[in-house]
Amino acid sequence: MDTQNGGAGRQLVTVRIPAGWTLAGLVAGLLAGIVLARTGAAAPVVALTEPVGALWLRALQATIVPLVAGLLVIGIAQLALAARAGAMARRMLGWVASILAFSALMSAALTPLLLELFPPPAAAAGVLSAGGTPQDVPGLAAFVESLIAPNMVAAAAETAMLPLTLFFAAFAAAIARLPADQRDTLLGFFRALANAMLIIIGWVLWVAPVGVFALALGVGAASGGAAFATLAHYIVTVVAVGTVIFVGGYLLAWLAGGIRPPAFARAMIPAQAVAISTQSSLASLPAMLVSARRLNVREETAEFVLPLSVAIFRATSPAMNMAVAIYVAHLAGIELGAMALLAGAAVAIVIALGSVSLPGTISFVISVGPIALAMGVPIGPLALLVAVEMMPDLMRTLANVTADVALTAAVDRKKD
Repeated sequence: MDTQNGGAGRQLVTVRIPAGWTLAGLVAGLLAGIVLARTGAAAPVVALTEPVGALWLRALQATIVPLVAGLLVIGIAQLALAARAGAMARRMLGWVASILAFSALMSAALTPLLLELFPPPAAAAGVLSAGGTPQDVPGLAAFVESLIAPNMVAAAAETAMLPLTLFFAAFAAAIARLPADQRDTLLGFFRALANAMLIIIGWVLWVAPVGVFALALGVGAASGGAAFATLAHYIVTVVAVGTVIFVGGYLLAWLAGGIRPPAFARAMIPAQAVAISTQSSLASLPAMLVSARRLNVREETAEFVLPLSVAIFRATSPAMNMAVAIYVAHLAGIELGAMALLAGAAVAIVIALGSVSLPGTISFVISVGPIALAMGVPIGPLALLVAVEMMPDLMRTLANVTADVALTAAVDRKKD
């Protein structure tokens, strides 16, 4: 997932993950499972490897709630403080909120349609052998009541992500209104909490090749070659949803920024080239500033909006993360109603503001996991999908960089 940084995120620890080895573990596990299934020796081997995969998956899940809490408080507090910076900041944040809402709702409508028009392979459900039990999603009245949990400790124990997410968002907004010394104390605590969780999840993900191999072996034995076809179909589906945001960046620059698509496309070439080669919005920031100058965006606007957008604005995050959760639900045979999609969209929008300065593998787990839990979707398959995240991540970074510059043009058009 697009690695970004900025603001409070600069004080988070750096965790390096062996993404290539994780992908290798996935491929090796699937191939080994297919071979074993053909020899009839799969059952005893899977009986040995299944507990290893389950243990690794549980270790991964254990970090989600505290890590989301720490990152959300940091991200939302940073957003609230930014809103005090003046009219330009408020105009920018208005655009950010609108685009993130569109991103989530578009995915909620488009992803099921894509899966209906272009369904995954017939044997794709075997990918879900990685585990996970669907959760119940309440009806309308129960859904409204569930927005606020009377006991946040119990909500955390039950991984009730929607009330937890809303609580920590409100808590962060409250922290931003505290006196500076109290605010800094609390933000320091949550930053330390996030750092500690990042270190732990870094340890867990260092053994990801082993855990993913163990999980993938069972999947390969159960679904055979359909596993590879399913993963390819998954990648294409998620990238297709991200492409809508990519194209939307050109439309935003045109309709809100007054820049015609051909001119915008020419100016974006340097930034997009860096985005593809680095898969990092932060690394693309200097090139984005160059693109903004080519578009005749005022320097004071670009120098304010672009660094802040790198820190808090991930246009593709709600769309592509929702697409992942909806895809898993489709494979699991879970019918997602309006309330489930609304819950997922609400969490996706808030989570998008909190996943700053994270490697793609970690960002995938802590961003998609809460959305899936809020929608009642099993999160076990995410342990396999994380191994191929480097491919959709190209579109994430490309579209995010494009949207960042388009946002800057839109903010700049209305002169202060």
